[in-house]
Amino acid sequence: MKIRVLFVCAGNICRSPMAEAVFAEMVKARGLTDAIESDSAGTGSWHEGEAADPRTLAVLRRNKIPYAGRARQFRRTDWDEFDYVIAMDDDNLRALRKLGQSDGKVSRMLVEFAPTCGATHVPDPYYGPPSGFDHVYELVTAGCAGLLDEIEARLIEENLFQSS
Repeated sequence: MKIRVLFVCAGNICRSPMAEAVFAEMVKARGLTDAIESDSAGTGSWHEGEAADPRTLAVLRRNKIPYAGRARQFRRTDWDEFDYVIAMDDDNLRALRKLGQSDGKVSRMLVEFAPTCGATHVPDPYYGPPSGFDHVYELVTAGCAGLLDEIEARLIEENLFQSS
């Protein structure tokens, strides 16, 4: 059984693909690729099929994190396909709930997995300067680390993975 994580922002070109890529790299570094996989989606459809924002890709490249995904819109079937559906901010959390939240899978936003980061959400950097993408990277990295710790503990507790 694989645990599947879906990161969700508005357009799926800035925050959620960054979270997907950062999380996947952390999963790989911990040797958990057989147990955990990730994806990303947007609550809106306006960027569907597009590559991630060039500023997102630049931040990922600087941090040696690969990413080649394409934007897609959240589908109702995602509720059944993913164990964790993680929102980047309150607006996306509300939008997801309107789409038929299932089994409490959206219970927290990403930054809630990093309570010491001092943020209440991952801000949308799209209309701001490139430095906003660096800030998003810091928040995403902290949130993904906390989320992965929680999932790894769950895997160990449920005897799905043995820590080395």
